[in-house]
Amino acid sequence: MASNKVLIVIDVQNGFLDPAWGPSTNPECENNIRKLLGHWRQQKWPIVLVRHDSVTPGSTLRPGQPGNDFQEGIDGERDLLISKSVNSAFYGEPRLEDWLRNNSYDELVVCGITTNYCCETTTRMAGNLGFKVEFVLDATRAFDTKDIDGNVIKAADVMRMTGANLNGEFAKVVMTQSLLG
Repeated sequence: MASNKVLIVIDVQNGFLDPAWGPSTNPECENNIRKLLGHWRQQKWPIVLVRHDSVTPGSTLRPGQPGNDFQEGIDGERDLLISKSVNSAFYGEPRLEDWLRNNSYDELVVCGITTNYCCETTTRMAGNLGFKVEFVLDATRAFDTKDIDGNVIKAADVMRMTGANLNGEFAKVVMTQSLLG
């Protein structure tokens, strides 16, 4: 692994532990993210933490709420902290694209919560902006969601579909162990 790969950890916040989000998949998500963070920190490679600072009244992800805090073992040494209120880390502050380009970083490793929203959106934008991206599927987590007819799509299916949508077009989809070797 090259040392210029930037680990981007998206929205691993306490608010996503709230049962109100509904059924989820991949209980190893956060442990896999902690493994990635541990490896990157040990190697002193660049890390970006992204926090969703919701502007929606009553949101558990709103600043000042306990749900806005990073989950245990996520916060720590980092090179950049991005605050965002939309799905893509590229629309946060400070500006991710500017920081990446100013530091000549062109390879990204994306993980976090949720698979099909903030992680997928950030990855699609990164791919379109010309960055080389590895999307660590088993270091993401999705929740059951409903289609337009109200049918429940299981979280595991949501994750598989995100992996299929991204792989080869916007990113290379990988697993934690294969990335760490």
